[in-house]
Amino acid sequence: MKHMSVAAATAAVLLLATVSPATPAGAAAIGDVQKAMEELAEAPGVVGAIGGAYVDGKPVGSGTAGSRLLNGKGGTIPADSRFRIGSLTKMMVATVLLRLVEEGRIGLDDELADLLPEVAADGLVERAGEITVQQLVRHTSGIPDWFSRSGSAEPAFDVFDFTTYYRPIDIVKMTRSLPRTGEPGETFTYSNTNYTLIGMIIEKVTGHTLAHELDRRLFRPLGMTRTYQVTKPPEGIKGPHGHGYHPDSTGALRDMHRFNASWGNGAGGVVSTTRDVSTFQRALDQGRLLPPSLQEVLTGRPRGSAQQGTGSCMDELKMFGGSAPGYIALTLFSDDGRRQFVISVTRSTYDDDAIIPAMVKAGEAILCPAA
Repeated sequence: MKHMSVAAATAAVLLLATVSPATPAGAAAIGDVQKAMEELAEAPGVVGAIGGAYVDGKPVGSGTAGSRLLNGKGGTIPADSRFRIGSLTKMMVATVLLRLVEEGRIGLDDELADLLPEVAADGLVERAGEITVQQLVRHTSGIPDWFSRSGSAEPAFDVFDFTTYYRPIDIVKMTRSLPRTGEPGETFTYSNTNYTLIGMIIEKVTGHTLAHELDRRLFRPLGMTRTYQVTKPPEGIKGPHGHGYHPDSTGALRDMHRFNASWGNGAGGVVSTTRDVSTFQRALDQGRLLPPSLQEVLTGRPRGSAQQGTGSCMDELKMFGGSAPGYIALTLFSDDGRRQFVISVTRSTYDDDAIIPAMVKAGEAILCPAA
């Protein structure tokens, strides 16, 4: 689940966009969500799209377009249905980890080798004795990414294996032959392995599963009643939902709605709704989940990360996203926590070049309607 720019075709991502001054307090105009979804559904490769807009925690618009299944079948996707949020999971997992820091159970400067000696053994993670908790959170550890082969956008595993369970440490082992991406603490290089390791740390420190800690510390307290972390394959998405597709080696499109839960873990295993994603984001942005010093660790711009400006009111917003074969999710939100817009797209292509700009355009139409 890899770093993505608006024009890049990649696997699953955390999209880091502009971090700018807060949106003015009076700016709460919202565009037509249904119209924006209808236009988004016209983008090449989109099967279906749903979106929800929220101001001050209240829904102010929703929309659905395209179809639940391929080729216009299955009716439209329910606008309030669940979807895979991909790398949006990372913000939630990092929040749980940083709350353990707040409780004094681990420290930002604690070293990976001390927290997880099993990954330091035999050099499974190179230089584990120099890598800190903060470096894992901020993608500055230099640990290679298990999601894709070096120099390739294609996943390093069989995306059509929906049943084999891999332990998190088994996934970490897949990076053993890959070169490091930099010195510990120096350069931002997106790597899903960082968050697989964070999930392992959370489980080691608490004695509970990551799914349990997410539910206990975030989902239940915030009222995210329709959100959960998938654990073992072949667990799918509960209730009616959109189905995304990915071409196999023959070019035939295959249904990806049972994406292997093993690969998500701390890197991207949460299933949620537009309402619940907006609820989490609002609580985080309004400082209700972390003290300022730890929120800065999570949301501050790490050295080497790219800044993307649009030249419009979009520069006053933050944007994060996640994708994998079959789906893309994106959330855009104001820095003051007042406004959020969440989009989920199911797709029939691995090429993001048309879909991601169309999603950003939809976000601009909703949160910057006068632009």
